[in-house]
Amino acid sequence: MTAADTSGAGVVAGAGLLDRERIIAQPGFNRWLVPPAALAIHLCIGMAYGFSVFWLPLSKSLGISASTACPDLTLASALFTTSCDWRVADLGWIYTLFFVLLGCSAAIWGGWLERVGPRKAGFVSACCWCGGILVAAVGVMTHQLWLMWLGAGVIGGIGLGLGYISPVSTLIKWFPDRRGMATGMAIMGFGGGAMIGAPLANLLMNYFKTDTSVGVWQTFVVMAVIYFVFMMGGAFGYRIPPAGWRPEGWTAPAAKSSMITTKHVHLRDAHKTKQFWLIWAVLCLNVSAGIGVLGMASPMLQEIFAGSLIGLPDVGFAQLDAGQKASIATIAAGFAGLLSLFNIGGRFFWASLSDKIGRKNTYFTFFILGIVLYAAAPTLADMGNKALFVLAFGIILSMYGGGFATIPAYLADIFGTQFVGAIHGRLLTAWATAGIVGPVVVNYIREAQISAGVAPGPALYTGTMYILAGMLALGLIANLFVRPLADKWFMSDAEVASLQAKSAAASAGPSGSFGIGRGGFDAKAALAWAVVGIPLLWGVWVTLKATLALFG
Repeated sequence: MTAADTSGAGVVAGAGLLDRERIIAQPGFNRWLVPPAALAIHLCIGMAYGFSVFWLPLSKSLGISASTACPDLTLASALFTTSCDWRVADLGWIYTLFFVLLGCSAAIWGGWLERVGPRKAGFVSACCWCGGILVAAVGVMTHQLWLMWLGAGVIGGIGLGLGYISPVSTLIKWFPDRRGMATGMAIMGFGGGAMIGAPLANLLMNYFKTDTSVGVWQTFVVMAVIYFVFMMGGAFGYRIPPAGWRPEGWTAPAAKSSMITTKHVHLRDAHKTKQFWLIWAVLCLNVSAGIGVLGMASPMLQEIFAGSLIGLPDVGFAQLDAGQKASIATIAAGFAGLLSLFNIGGRFFWASLSDKIGRKNTYFTFFILGIVLYAAAPTLADMGNKALFVLAFGIILSMYGGGFATIPAYLADIFGTQFVGAIHGRLLTAWATAGIVGPVVVNYIREAQISAGVAPGPALYTGTMYILAGMLALGLIANLFVRPLADKWFMSDAEVASLQAKSAAASAGPSGSFGIGRGGFDAKAALAWAVVGIPLLWGVWVTLKATLALFG
């Protein structure tokens, strides 16, 4: 991943290998080594998005060729049964646990992360995420669903939260001149993790499956080992800048924009401000709309375009036979993959653009453009214009991903950088909320339409699109009211100096650039980027091949 303890880690007397004091950068360290370290962790935990690849094989873990179904199975009995195959709905609770625990653990342990530093947080994240997958493997072997929930869902979910926020504060401090771009590079990895992990899981399951096993527990073990190696490389690649460090020749842009503060708000006060809750609403509403689309992407494309996907433009969804439905399901999977690419690309594109136009203006763009696209979606569906429909939702999903990548820089602009990682952790409760609100709203609207007699087709989703546009309108209003904080919320210079004293004592030399952070893609940085970049490019290639059927 990145070089471990060479040309950068300050060895402080008495400091443990995981301690914050151990990872303060020394002269000669290249700051471009930090983003690939963050990517190494995010690409691994991002497999949470792709865990649904295991649901169908696990639903046949006893029957192998077909599910051993039990008609009287309830959710409670499914947790402990050893004679009935699990239902996909029972397994799907792991996905819910992932994102609820992600938000909760990030909120609970964000302050601890700021105290101990990103290396220790990354180390614990690797142990929880990979250890949780191993516990889930035992759950598959013993056919105990509760062990899978506990391992992958709860323990793994805690690892997700710690891993997700581990690089945020560090990257913002290393790249004060490019906050959005830096966090976008790392958080892009979370969106891309499933692109690598899902096809890898399929390859492994096909390799391990036998007449007596679907190959899932073996796949869990192998992936846990691979992820542990990568995540440890990322954790030990983290460095933090010394107190007072700044890029050479860079001046804080306080005079350029009143929306970017040079002061700092304490963690204990951030949630007391209306700005925190306005930004919480901004994230929650943007994510609720986007995650709702992600959840219904495949059935939406199938039911709206139906036979036209396979050259039968006059054949509705209900008129298709089983074989034709299987064909369009494959094409719809390509649509979901294409949306993933937009999700990933948007994280880097929009976050980088926010460095130029400002975070508030970037969110204005998300909401205004999103409202237009959601409102236009029913018309595009009625027109039967597949290309424009797919492009519209691609842009929507790029802004969904961009919202995640831009929010840490938005928080740093408003609250300062001293506690931005912990503040970001608390704000991620908005994601946990959206993970419930978005899919529930979308699914219930769809079910209500079906109950009212609406046939599968564009009309089935018209109301949904308008309601999602309304969510974005509320987000637009919340973003409008975000203002710079009053001086009373900021810590005094003496309080900030006291908090930074430990770091300052461990770093040699006066405040300034220290010759640290220089350079671009030297040989070491190029190697670090190659280690994370090659798997990511492989995932992009696999996804692009799968999407060819959509227009082929």
